[in-house]
Amino acid sequence: MSVWTDKASTLLVDGEPAPGSGGRFDTANPATEEVLGTAANATAADMDRAIGAARRAFDETEWSRDLDLRVHCLEQLSRSLREHADELRELTIAEVGAPRFLTHGAQLDAPIADVAHFAGIAAGYEWTHDLGVAEPMGMPSRRWTRREAVGVVGAITPWNFPHQINLAKLGPALAAGNTVVLKPAPDTPWCAAAVGEILLNETDIPPGVVNIVTSDDHALGAQLSSDDRVDLVSFTGSTATGRAVMAAGAPGIKRTFLELGGKSAFVVLDDADLGAACGLAAFTVCTHAGQGCALTTRLLVPRAHYDEAVALTAKALRGVGVGDPDDPGTVCGPLISARQRDRVESYLALAEEEGGEFACGGGRAERDRGFFVEPTLITGLSNESRVAREEIFGPVLVILPHDGDDDAVRIANDSPYGLSGAVHGQDLERARGVAARIRTGTVGINGGVWYGADAPFGGYKQSGIGREMGVAGFEEYLETKLIAEPA
Repeated sequence: MSVWTDKASTLLVDGEPAPGSGGRFDTANPATEEVLGTAANATAADMDRAIGAARRAFDETEWSRDLDLRVHCLEQLSRSLREHADELRELTIAEVGAPRFLTHGAQLDAPIADVAHFAGIAAGYEWTHDLGVAEPMGMPSRRWTRREAVGVVGAITPWNFPHQINLAKLGPALAAGNTVVLKPAPDTPWCAAAVGEILLNETDIPPGVVNIVTSDDHALGAQLSSDDRVDLVSFTGSTATGRAVMAAGAPGIKRTFLELGGKSAFVVLDDADLGAACGLAAFTVCTHAGQGCALTTRLLVPRAHYDEAVALTAKALRGVGVGDPDDPGTVCGPLISARQRDRVESYLALAEEEGGEFACGGGRAERDRGFFVEPTLITGLSNESRVAREEIFGPVLVILPHDGDDDAVRIANDSPYGLSGAVHGQDLERARGVAARIRTGTVGINGGVWYGADAPFGGYKQSGIGREMGVAGFEEYLETKLIAEPA
């Protein structure tokens, strides 16, 4: 067990650990339902102090102008996180319910490495660009552009991939020269607090540059979104909450960057290896119990092979099953909380009300404790059903028939979301053609992996605004200034 599970966490405000003015709140292990310990519970007054500290650090220090210091500090942070990876791994498995195998990828090791990648982007970035001499209105002028930090960033993050999402905001925001107030989800406060403790004790990041405010009060996110001292809000979470974040920032015309929900389609073409495709679709939707916004949760298969695809996918889902996240062989661990399990179960009940049937799963897994739901395959529904259109965030796959490539594209695009997707087919050019017509921010062809620090991630339509990761994600945290002088 991690050393962090043996003590209470604190806030990080203005370079100092601080207790929460609201006392403490529990954090629990979703696989066992046992309370791990307590986290600092911030109030509006604590958030106000954190925002003030970030504002002062941006306005009154050299952080935004000292590129060498920023690169140095981010390299320190990545190195220190890597040195604590084993402790962080145990903490992440315990608090998030993340399968151990996933902590060697997107749940921990990959985002730690990504921090150093953003330091490299900043070090090699073209901060100024000479536009040369021109004569607008007959007046010779030399012009150039300069990229500068936006200012104070409010980062509001969810519980499903806390390290990946926290660091995907902290890394580029800091590399660009911003200061940050991070409000992590109340379900996973220790993951954020542990990073804050490492940052405080093992890096040269100046006081106030990073502030971490844990709380079980969701109103603090609204406070962060609406405060005039905050220049940009970067939010990851549900589309409904994303709308509220946009509304809170609207009076101040605040820049808002949103990474929201998804209901992504896994399209199987009629020349695909059906068994391999259905097996991968089953594995994908079970990963971390389906608690990923970009996981493919609609399986589109040729109508002529629908029954065979149902049988193959159901068999694969049963083979995955559920297990203890501490077991290296577990793919599908628990849901994060009883509240989330209730939500998933409500959709399973809705599926039956809408006329759907379960080819496998359909309820709680048979375990003594923990928030486990069986990997579930729903048949007999159309793409117009709520279960096929709304984000469930559990190990639940809806299988739908299609009548050829055009129909598959139509169904895939018939969604309020546009975050991710997948296409499987033997003819690569044909598969590429289908992928090009799917209106989503990412598409994997035949198992291609789109995740990476160098690769932009984000969505179309109600899946969000802006991009995270890559140079595009770094530039979300920059302003563009044009400077002109007589030539």
